[in-house]
Amino acid sequence: MSNFLISDEIIQSVIEITKQAGAVIMDVYKTNFEIHIKNDKSPVTEADTRANDIITAGLLKIAPDIPILSEEGRDIPFEERSKWESFWLVDPLDGTKEYIKKNDEFTVNIAYMENNLPVFGVVYAPALNEMYWGSIEKGAFKSVAGDSFNPIRVKSQLNNPVQIATSRSHPSSKMDNFLAQFDTFDLHRMGSSLKICSVADGRVHFYPRLGPTMEWDTAASHAVINSAGGELIKYGTNKPLEYNKEDLL
Repeated sequence: MSNFLISDEIIQSVIEITKQAGAVIMDVYKTNFEIHIKNDKSPVTEADTRANDIITAGLLKIAPDIPILSEEGRDIPFEERSKWESFWLVDPLDGTKEYIKKNDEFTVNIAYMENNLPVFGVVYAPALNEMYWGSIEKGAFKSVAGDSFNPIRVKSQLNNPVQIATSRSHPSSKMDNFLAQFDTFDLHRMGSSLKICSVADGRVHFYPRLGPTMEWDTAASHAVINSAGGELIKYGTNKPLEYNKEDLL
Protein backbone atom coordinates (compact mmCIF):
# COMPACT_ATOMS: atom_id res chain seq x y z
CA MET A 1 0.00 0.00 0.00
CA SER A 2 1.33 3.44 -0.90
CA ASN A 3 2.23 5.91 1.85
CA PHE A 4 1.31 8.83 -0.43
CA LEU A 5 -1.51 10.90 1.06
CA ILE A 6 -3.93 13.03 -0.94
CA SER A 7 -3.61 16.10 1.26
CA ASP A 8 -5.19 19.50 0.61
CA GLU A 9 -1.77 20.67 -0.55
CA ILE A 10 -1.47 17.83 -3.07
CA ILE A 11 -5.00 18.47 -4.34
CA GLN A 12 -4.23 22.15 -4.90
CA SER A 13 -0.93 21.31 -6.60
CA VAL A 14 -2.61 18.91 -9.05
CA ILE A 15 -5.33 21.48 -9.74
CA GLU A 16 -2.63 24.04 -10.59
CA ILE A 17 -0.83 21.57 -12.86
CA THR A 18 -4.11 20.89 -14.63
CA LYS A 19 -4.70 24.62 -15.11
CA GLN A 20 -1.20 25.08 -16.53
CA ALA A 21 -1.79 22.27 -19.02
CA GLY A 22 -5.14 23.81 -19.91
CA ALA A 23 -3.52 27.19 -20.57
CA VAL A 24 -1.07 25.67 -23.06
CA ILE A 25 -3.90 23.74 -24.72
CA MET A 26 -5.84 26.98 -25.16
CA ASP A 27 -2.78 28.76 -26.59
CA VAL A 28 -2.53 26.12 -29.32
CA TYR A 29 -6.32 26.08 -29.76
CA LYS A 30 -6.23 29.67 -30.99
CA THR A 31 -3.76 28.83 -33.77
CA ASN A 32 -3.96 26.97 -37.06
CA PHE A 33 -2.38 23.88 -35.49
CA GLU A 34 -1.23 20.77 -37.33
CA ILE A 35 -2.89 17.37 -36.87
CA HIS A 36 -0.91 14.13 -36.91
CA ILE A 37 -2.18 10.55 -36.90
CA LYS A 38 -0.74 8.06 -34.41
CA ASN A 39 -0.17 4.36 -35.04
CA ASP A 40 -3.57 3.55 -33.53
CA LYS A 41 -5.20 5.90 -36.10
CA SER A 42 -6.15 8.47 -33.46
CA PRO A 43 -5.29 12.15 -33.98
CA VAL A 44 -2.71 14.05 -31.96
CA THR A 45 -1.71 17.71 -31.91
CA GLU A 46 0.98 19.93 -30.48
CA ALA A 47 -1.40 20.61 -27.58
CA ASP A 48 -1.39 16.93 -26.55
CA THR A 49 2.39 16.73 -26.33
CA ARG A 50 2.97 20.13 -24.71
CA ALA A 51 0.28 19.50 -22.09
CA ASN A 52 1.74 16.08 -21.39
CA ASP A 53 5.19 17.60 -20.81
CA ILE A 54 3.76 20.11 -18.31
CA ILE A 55 1.78 17.46 -16.43
CA THR A 56 4.68 15.02 -16.29
CA ALA A 57 7.11 17.64 -14.98
CA GLY A 58 4.59 18.89 -12.42
CA LEU A 59 3.69 15.46 -11.06
CA LEU A 60 7.34 14.43 -10.79
CA LYS A 61 8.02 17.60 -8.83
CA ILE A 62 5.35 16.90 -6.21
CA ALA A 63 5.84 13.11 -6.10
CA PRO A 64 9.13 12.06 -7.75
CA ASP A 65 8.81 8.39 -6.73
CA ILE A 66 5.34 7.79 -8.17
CA PRO A 67 5.32 6.55 -11.79
CA ILE A 68 3.21 8.15 -14.51
CA LEU A 69 1.22 6.35 -17.19
CA SER A 70 -0.04 8.68 -19.90
CA GLU A 71 -1.68 8.42 -23.29
CA GLU A 72 1.32 10.25 -24.71
CA GLY A 73 3.77 8.08 -22.76
CA ARG A 74 2.15 4.68 -22.84
CA ASP A 75 5.16 2.57 -23.85
CA ILE A 76 5.92 1.15 -20.41
CA PRO A 77 6.22 -2.66 -20.36
CA PHE A 78 3.38 -4.44 -18.57
CA GLU A 79 5.95 -6.48 -16.66
CA GLU A 80 7.18 -3.25 -15.07
CA ARG A 81 3.89 -1.47 -14.40
CA SER A 82 2.12 -4.61 -13.14
CA LYS A 83 4.28 -4.23 -10.00
CA TRP A 84 3.11 -0.70 -9.30
CA GLU A 85 1.13 -0.20 -6.08
CA SER A 86 0.30 3.37 -7.06
CA PHE A 87 0.69 5.59 -10.11
CA TRP A 88 -0.68 8.61 -11.93
CA LEU A 89 -2.91 7.90 -14.93
CA VAL A 90 -3.06 10.87 -17.31
CA ASP A 91 -4.84 11.95 -20.45
CA PRO A 92 -3.40 15.38 -21.23
CA LEU A 93 -6.09 16.11 -23.83
CA ASP A 94 -9.19 13.94 -23.87
CA GLY A 95 -11.49 14.68 -26.77
CA THR A 96 -8.90 15.51 -29.41
CA LYS A 97 -11.61 15.13 -32.05
CA GLU A 98 -13.66 17.80 -30.25
CA TYR A 99 -10.53 19.93 -30.02
CA ILE A 100 -9.98 19.66 -33.77
CA LYS A 101 -13.64 20.53 -34.42
CA LYS A 102 -13.21 23.49 -32.01
CA ASN A 103 -16.44 22.80 -30.14
CA ASP A 104 -14.81 23.38 -26.70
CA GLU A 105 -15.72 19.95 -25.26
CA PHE A 106 -12.26 18.63 -24.40
CA THR A 107 -10.60 18.02 -21.06
CA VAL A 108 -7.37 17.57 -19.14
CA ASN A 109 -7.47 14.45 -16.93
CA ILE A 110 -5.20 13.45 -14.04
CA ALA A 111 -5.98 10.48 -11.77
CA TYR A 112 -4.10 9.03 -8.83
CA MET A 113 -4.39 5.25 -8.67
CA GLU A 114 -3.89 2.89 -5.74
CA ASN A 115 -4.08 -0.86 -6.21
CA ASN A 116 -5.26 -0.14 -9.77
CA LEU A 117 -8.28 1.85 -8.57
CA PRO A 118 -8.82 5.62 -9.01
CA VAL A 119 -8.89 7.30 -5.59
CA PHE A 120 -8.40 10.93 -6.67
CA GLY A 121 -8.98 12.71 -9.95
CA VAL A 122 -9.09 16.15 -11.55
CA VAL A 123 -10.91 16.93 -14.80
CA TYR A 124 -10.57 20.36 -16.40
CA ALA A 125 -12.40 21.72 -19.46
CA PRO A 126 -10.33 24.85 -20.20
CA ALA A 127 -12.46 26.23 -23.04
CA LEU A 128 -15.59 25.96 -20.87
CA ASN A 129 -13.72 27.01 -17.72
CA GLU A 130 -15.19 24.10 -15.77
CA MET A 131 -13.23 21.96 -13.34
CA TYR A 132 -14.11 18.86 -11.33
CA TRP A 133 -12.17 17.04 -8.67
CA GLY A 134 -12.98 14.17 -6.40
CA SER A 135 -11.37 11.99 -3.77
CA ILE A 136 -12.87 9.07 -1.93
CA GLU A 137 -12.16 10.69 1.44
CA LYS A 138 -13.22 14.28 0.68
CA GLY A 139 -16.07 14.00 -1.84
CA ALA A 140 -16.61 15.53 -5.29
CA PHE A 141 -16.61 19.18 -6.30
CA LYS A 142 -17.15 21.42 -9.31
CA SER A 143 -16.05 24.94 -10.18
CA VAL A 144 -17.51 27.03 -13.01
CA ALA A 145 -15.93 30.20 -14.45
CA GLY A 146 -13.19 30.20 -11.84
CA ASP A 147 -15.57 30.40 -8.90
CA SER A 148 -15.04 28.43 -5.70
CA PHE A 149 -15.65 24.68 -5.71
CA ASN A 150 -19.09 23.44 -4.71
CA PRO A 151 -20.01 19.87 -3.70
CA ILE A 152 -21.73 17.72 -6.33
CA ARG A 153 -23.76 14.49 -6.13
CA VAL A 154 -25.27 12.10 -8.62
CA LYS A 155 -29.04 12.07 -9.12
CA SER A 156 -30.74 10.18 -6.31
CA GLN A 157 -33.72 8.90 -8.32
CA LEU A 158 -34.43 7.67 -11.83
CA ASN A 159 -37.45 9.53 -13.19
CA ASN A 160 -38.93 10.36 -16.59
CA PRO A 161 -37.83 11.59 -18.94
CA VAL A 162 -34.55 9.77 -18.33
CA GLN A 163 -31.56 12.06 -18.87
CA ILE A 164 -28.80 10.28 -20.81
CA ALA A 165 -25.36 11.51 -21.84
CA THR A 166 -24.08 10.26 -25.17
CA SER A 167 -21.02 10.78 -27.31
CA ARG A 168 -20.90 13.55 -29.85
CA SER A 169 -18.17 11.83 -31.89
CA HIS A 170 -18.93 8.11 -31.52
CA PRO A 171 -22.52 7.37 -32.67
CA SER A 172 -23.47 3.70 -32.96
CA SER A 173 -26.38 1.40 -33.79
CA LYS A 174 -25.80 -0.26 -30.41
CA MET A 175 -26.85 2.98 -28.74
CA ASP A 176 -30.10 3.09 -30.73
CA ASN A 177 -30.91 -0.44 -29.57
CA PHE A 178 -30.02 0.47 -25.98
CA LEU A 179 -32.30 3.52 -26.00
CA ALA A 180 -35.27 1.47 -27.21
CA GLN A 181 -35.86 0.23 -23.64
CA PHE A 182 -36.90 3.70 -22.44
CA ASP A 183 -40.35 5.21 -22.98
CA THR A 184 -39.12 8.78 -22.71
CA PHE A 185 -35.62 10.18 -22.56
CA ASP A 186 -33.56 13.26 -23.32
CA LEU A 187 -30.15 12.89 -24.94
CA HIS A 188 -27.30 15.18 -23.96
CA ARG A 189 -24.58 14.98 -26.60
CA MET A 190 -21.11 15.99 -25.50
CA GLY A 191 -17.47 15.08 -25.87
CA SER A 192 -14.64 13.74 -23.72
CA SER A 193 -14.85 12.86 -20.02
CA LEU A 194 -17.47 15.58 -19.59
CA LYS A 195 -20.07 12.86 -20.15
CA ILE A 196 -19.07 11.01 -16.99
CA CYS A 197 -18.76 14.29 -15.10
CA SER A 198 -22.31 15.20 -16.15
CA VAL A 199 -23.48 12.11 -14.27
CA ALA A 200 -21.37 13.09 -11.26
CA ASP A 201 -22.88 16.58 -11.03
CA GLY A 202 -26.46 15.33 -11.43
CA ARG A 203 -27.24 16.78 -14.85
CA VAL A 204 -27.95 13.33 -16.29
CA HIS A 205 -28.87 9.94 -14.86
CA PHE A 206 -26.22 7.92 -16.65
CA TYR A 207 -23.85 7.61 -19.59
CA PRO A 208 -23.74 4.30 -21.50
CA ARG A 209 -20.47 3.69 -23.35
CA LEU A 210 -21.08 0.71 -25.64
CA GLY A 211 -17.69 0.64 -27.36
CA PRO A 212 -14.08 0.23 -26.23
CA THR A 213 -12.32 2.99 -24.34
CA MET A 214 -8.79 3.46 -23.05
CA GLU A 215 -8.04 3.58 -19.35
CA TRP A 216 -6.76 7.17 -19.35
CA ASP A 217 -10.07 8.29 -20.88
CA THR A 218 -12.02 7.32 -17.76
CA ALA A 219 -9.73 7.22 -14.71
CA ALA A 220 -9.98 10.83 -13.51
CA SER A 221 -13.73 11.12 -14.08
CA HIS A 222 -14.12 7.67 -12.50
CA ALA A 223 -12.62 9.08 -9.30
CA VAL A 224 -14.98 12.06 -9.52
CA ILE A 225 -18.15 10.01 -10.02
CA ASN A 226 -17.20 7.55 -7.26
CA SER A 227 -16.64 10.49 -4.93
CA ALA A 228 -20.03 11.92 -5.93
CA GLY A 229 -21.87 8.77 -4.84
CA GLY A 230 -22.04 7.08 -8.24
CA GLU A 231 -20.39 4.16 -9.96
CA LEU A 232 -18.59 3.44 -13.21
CA ILE A 233 -19.10 -0.20 -14.10
CA LYS A 234 -18.37 -2.42 -17.06
CA TYR A 235 -21.44 -2.79 -19.28
CA GLY A 236 -23.25 -6.06 -18.68
CA THR A 237 -21.70 -6.57 -15.24
CA ASN A 238 -21.84 -5.00 -11.80
CA LYS A 239 -18.07 -4.78 -11.61
CA PRO A 240 -16.07 -1.53 -11.61
CA LEU A 241 -13.80 -0.80 -14.55
CA GLU A 242 -10.37 -2.38 -14.21
CA TYR A 243 -7.14 -0.46 -14.68
CA ASN A 244 -3.50 -1.14 -15.50
CA LYS A 245 -4.44 -4.09 -17.67
CA GLU A 246 -1.92 -5.40 -20.16
CA ASP A 247 -3.70 -3.84 -23.16
CA LEU A 248 -4.89 -0.70 -21.26
CA LEU A 249 -8.26 -1.09 -23.01
